[in-house]
Amino acid sequence: MNDSSTDSAAFWEKHYAGMDAQWGTRPNVVLTDLLGDLAPEPGTALDLGCGHGGDALWLAGLGWHVTAVDVSQTALDRVAAGAAATGVADRVTLRRHDLAETFPDGTHDLVTATYFHTPVTISRDQVLRRAARAVAPGGLLTVIEHASLAPWSWQAGQDIRFPTPDEVVASLHLDDTWRVERAEAPRRTATGPEGRTATVTDNVIAVRRG
Repeated sequence: MNDSSTDSAAFWEKHYAGMDAQWGTRPNVVLTDLLGDLAPEPGTALDLGCGHGGDALWLAGLGWHVTAVDVSQTALDRVAAGAAATGVADRVTLRRHDLAETFPDGTHDLVTATYFHTPVTISRDQVLRRAARAVAPGGLLTVIEHASLAPWSWQAGQDIRFPTPDEVVASLHLDDTWRVERAEAPRRTATGPEGRTATVTDNVIAVRRG
């Protein structure tokens, strides 16, 4: 691994080691609402930056065969424990990748990148373009990301310009075979790790491959 890989693994190992193992074990409500309208029938799914596995375990419970990816072995170990506890271990495959360096093989009916943010310098646009290439024909890519800063963010207090939904779509470099299903920036009430709440904005993107 190069220095960025080492820094990424070190940051996220420390992050998850210091976090309650139950935090993030529920699916992200923005994703569940989005897929309730748009998801294809359960098939194969790729969850990028899975964390403690809330989304991956939820998808597996619906019948998806999920490849859950994270750079943190601590996070992946907790996903494995959650999969065993909820009876979906046979539908969850764990893969450790620093996505700035390596990427899972194959294509999938659903690829999700939900709050795929990191303070470690990576080419996030390149990772998301690689995610698009991992979508099978007829499949769906979802990108859900912060479009504002919550008070508990590691970037709180910084002056950051967030991209618009249309800019996120443009950054994917999709060809004409893709259809944009969602590109919006709704507001919601978020709850932080210590129970604090705040009104935040998300970019919510869903694009379907023809």
